[in-house]
Amino acid sequence: MSATTAAVPFWRAAGMTYIGYSNVCAALVRRCLKEPYKSDAASREKVHFSITKWTDGKQEKPN
Repeated sequence: MSATTAAVPFWRAAGMTYIGYSNVCAALVRRCLKEPYKSDAASREKVHFSITKWTDGKQEKPN
């Protein structure tokens, strides 16, 4: 192993991004939890967002 590959994090060497690695780790932790913590973590897992278009520098109504 050369010095340049030794400094590369294993998630990068596996072809993953840090966000992807983090999501995999979080999913594993959530599956290992016991109730009632498991259902609490599952409810926080959901993400809600809205998409808003901008035209000519002005915000349109969100979807």
